[in-house]
Amino acid sequence: MADPLVTEAMKKAAVAWVSVGDGPALALWCLPIDDALYVVSGPGEQSAPGLADAGAARVSLRGDHGGRIVTWPAEVTRVDPGSEEWATVAPQLAAKRLNAPGSATALAERWAAECAVNRLAPAGEPEARSDGSEATPPRESPAARPAKRPFRLHRVRGARPSSR
Repeated sequence: MADPLVTEAMKKAAVAWVSVGDGPALALWCLPIDDALYVVSGPGEQSAPGLADAGAARVSLRGDHGGRIVTWPAEVTRVDPGSEEWATVAPQLAAKRLNAPGSATALAERWAAECAVNRLAPAGEPEARSDGSEATPPRESPAARPAKRPFRLHRVRGARPSSR
């Protein structure tokens, strides 16, 4: 049985921050169904490196205000196309997929052939909240560069009323 806070946060989740192993947490579109979150990843869908073959992940859910509500360990299981679970979950996911190319049936068929649908179920107690900042330093990027001071040729003085 999942923690009540995790269960309630999952009911309202549309995006979950999921990290696999030591990798960074990625924002992934998800759909809550029966006390679990379902995530689609693969070609033409969102990128979730390592999730399709993972057995465990760490999930953080955020509230309407943008702050973290809860972080919990998840058991990751892949939903097999053709299974009873697939027949139940795939149409619901396809119906909720925004800007989907083609019909929901065609989308589910493409997912069965090319993508992975994973079930993220709570697998333990949620992590305790700390009083300190949970901010992590920014990742290295070639786009980042040091900020420079603005260039000024002359000293800027306060505006004085003209005597005209």
